[in-house]
Amino acid sequence: MSRCRERSVNSMKDIRHKVRRTQTIVPFGVGGVMDVLGESFVAADIRSWPAAAEGVDSPRLANKLRVDGFRSAPVIPSGKAAYATRLGPGYVRFPKWLFCPRCRDMQLWHTDREVRNRPPTCGRCADRSQLAPMRFIQVCRAGHMADIDWRRWAHSRSDAHEQRQCQVRRLRFVATPESSGLEALRVVCVTCRAARDLLGISRKNILKQIGQRCTGSNPWQSSPGAEDACDEIPQAVQRGASNVYFPVIHSAIDIPSPVGSPQEEELVRTVINHKYWPDFNSAENGPISDALVTVISEQCGVTPEFVRSVRNRVDGDGLSTLSGGDAEDDLSIAEWTAFSAPESVADSKTFAVRRTSLGIDEAAPVSMRELNSVVSTVVVADRVREVRALEGFSRYEPSGESEEGEGGTIVSVNTVTRAPWLPAVETYGEGIFVAVDEQRLHSWESLAPVREWTRRIQRDLEASFKADRLRAKSGPDLLPRFVMLHTLAHHFIRQLSYDSGYNAASLRERVYARSHPAGRELPAQAGVFIYTAAGDAEGTLGGLVRQGQPPHLAETLIRLLESAQWCSQDPLCADSTGRSLANLNRAACHACTLLPETCCEIDNSLLDRTLLIGDGEVPGFFRDIVRTALEESADAVDPW
Repeated sequence: MSRCRERSVNSMKDIRHKVRRTQTIVPFGVGGVMDVLGESFVAADIRSWPAAAEGVDSPRLANKLRVDGFRSAPVIPSGKAAYATRLGPGYVRFPKWLFCPRCRDMQLWHTDREVRNRPPTCGRCADRSQLAPMRFIQVCRAGHMADIDWRRWAHSRSDAHEQRQCQVRRLRFVATPESSGLEALRVVCVTCRAARDLLGISRKNILKQIGQRCTGSNPWQSSPGAEDACDEIPQAVQRGASNVYFPVIHSAIDIPSPVGSPQEEELVRTVINHKYWPDFNSAENGPISDALVTVISEQCGVTPEFVRSVRNRVDGDGLSTLSGGDAEDDLSIAEWTAFSAPESVADSKTFAVRRTSLGIDEAAPVSMRELNSVVSTVVVADRVREVRALEGFSRYEPSGESEEGEGGTIVSVNTVTRAPWLPAVETYGEGIFVAVDEQRLHSWESLAPVREWTRRIQRDLEASFKADRLRAKSGPDLLPRFVMLHTLAHHFIRQLSYDSGYNAASLRERVYARSHPAGRELPAQAGVFIYTAAGDAEGTLGGLVRQGQPPHLAETLIRLLESAQWCSQDPLCADSTGRSLANLNRAACHACTLLPETCCEIDNSLLDRTLLIGDGEVPGFFRDIVRTALEESADAVDPW
């Protein structure tokens, strides 16, 4: 990818459409396909972004991703003045092969035919009908995407010499009423009458059979030379298929410095966040190291000795001895500390949390008192800021290992060189944090049926191409607490969508239940944080904060546990031994547990109601509370 000869995106005619700022990260981030008003575009890489892109501050996330910082697409003001210059990221028309819905003539579109703010139209029809993009494109595991060579496709079944040697190859995209499905759609050469329908175009390796190779580029790049050609086999997919674009997104919640943090600690953070710090930290002592020390000390306003002392305060795993330091690859540690001990951090403009409780006294029902003994911490976040950054994308398959031993390659947001910064968006909102009692949870995890049940899920996880990505959230070992708390978070969101007034798609989860490598003295995590974040407004309506206070939260938790008992797909759902992609779910389906993709951290995987409420074989963590609540409900009903 990096050796491809590029053409300037800015040399293309301006095509002006508006997207929301959050959409420039997902789903219309770099490499993503966008359909708007019958036209189709693909987002170019960050070299097309304007200089007016706004900086987004997130030192913890920048340190993890080893970039200098983040930028957010600028907001385009309303009015005609907004169109004086191009302000937003670049989008390129794709696919280039278009057809006229009226005369069915196919045209290979070129940028010099673009007219500002007007869609492409047919020059052969009197009414100048708007051209429509072809439905199928080609992608490969290396992250490349291009048009299918429809001339080659139309002549791929031609035996006559004159058809094989056809040079003009003007094409038409014909729809025949005699049949239905893809066999009714044919690409026809007007010159020699060669034709082929689209039946079987989605078959694996069909493009290889007709002699088509991967172009080795994306639509905003020029095709490479023969020496740079991609060796991957291109696959034909629909333009809007889910496997065309797999964005790699990272997020972090803005956590302020601990209360009482001395000034020296702030200087340490400044040094560690310097752009040359990773190079210095990995360099051997010598002239290069001395030069880096000089630059860092001068730009951070400290002495060279101070910079060298900071390196001694960072261990081999990337853990700093300064307060609140966390592993570079695990941002959840500082977040867990801030939520589980809110008094340890000071409120700021972007982070304000306060401890509360379920508000249950001795006069409360037994189920409520049992719930109070299980829930150890309740914290409401009046203000919270999240930064979401796009690192890159893959195509055809998610990054990682597939079942065939292959996986999608992550393509950087800068396809020429190392990306010094990443596209990002900052969002503001509110949330509820709930942690469960660690001693009770540890005792439950020690039960043999619970361990064996989780071990079965882990075997499916190890065989999945998503293993690496999921372990980044769950930790090296899949613990029962992670599956249970992840399922709790999903039912929590579903119940809050009824109680708080927020749509489920506007809520997000963060599960704190991951395991850590042996030898790492890190705090045990056992909680969930449910929050809402809006990219175009600072703050939300306060519905989650209200539901996080007594007596509302206890009632919400009891109701979600009761609803988890039933599913309209039972007994198929409850008795499942493997559901969803790679059998990574058990008792969880769209009718009871799954959420919109924007809500879940790990693509609706590793979910199981059994570990939450139990069944005849496995005792769920909240089983006793559910049984008591159901008995109390039955007793409250007056007998006839």
